[in-house]
Amino acid sequence: MIGLFFGETLFPKLILKNIKKKKLKYLIIDLSKKNIFKKNLNSYRISIGQFGKILKILNQNKCKKVIFAGKIEKPKFSELKLDATGIYYIPRIIKAAKKGDAAILKELIKILSLKKINIISSVYFNPELSLKSGHYTKLRPNKQDLTDISKGIRILQRSNFYDHVQAVIIKDNLALKETSKGTKKLLHSIKKNINKSGVLIKFPKKKQDLRADLPTVGMDTFKDCKRAGLKGIVLKSKKNIFLEKEKCINFANKNKMFILVK
Repeated sequence: MIGLFFGETLFPKLILKNIKKKKLKYLIIDLSKKNIFKKNLNSYRISIGQFGKILKILNQNKCKKVIFAGKIEKPKFSELKLDATGIYYIPRIIKAAKKGDAAILKELIKILSLKKINIISSVYFNPELSLKSGHYTKLRPNKQDLTDISKGIRILQRSNFYDHVQAVIIKDNLALKETSKGTKKLLHSIKKNINKSGVLIKFPKKKQDLRADLPTVGMDTFKDCKRAGLKGIVLKSKKNIFLEKEKCINFANKNKMFILVK
């Protein structure tokens, strides 16, 4: 039995599709904001404040392996339903929440590990969603693009003490770092721009738990990059989740953007 802690985005649905194909037994802890999996008979809608209930469900189903996938947003702690176990752990989760959504995920993983529950890679059943090194578009970065990319990577490498920094934009000699609000907010901070230049670099942090929190891009990311006038996207080899690959590559080619995986 595999436990699936699912949040928002397309990614969880792709995982579930492959698990069903393999006819594996599973249960879903639906942490999505919109209760995406409510029609699934194997799904449980539970607040992260009810950690005792979550552990009971996992134990009753002899579930010793779990996957985390999708965006799990910071809850309104004042509105959380709590059980006895939740009351014990919630101070740790609240403390983690101050560092961003990714830190909440890390804390949940730590708690499960204490209970001898193993966390497996989110791409374990979907390795095709993680791209390896190479150029994926007709357009390739030029000399200036490569300079921008090197600058952005250096900034990310120096920014590891920021729990939330997973992406940086280099454009017109400016460097813009992601905040706890995420990549979409970062891209929308740039005014609509038809001047095609600059790059979005999205790498995992050094201390990031690569089993559950890989940098993710998809069609929305590419549309936002086009709106911002960016010329390309750069990812880390085998340390990314690339959704709607064919659509994204076609979109990038059509709009003369490059995709580079280093």
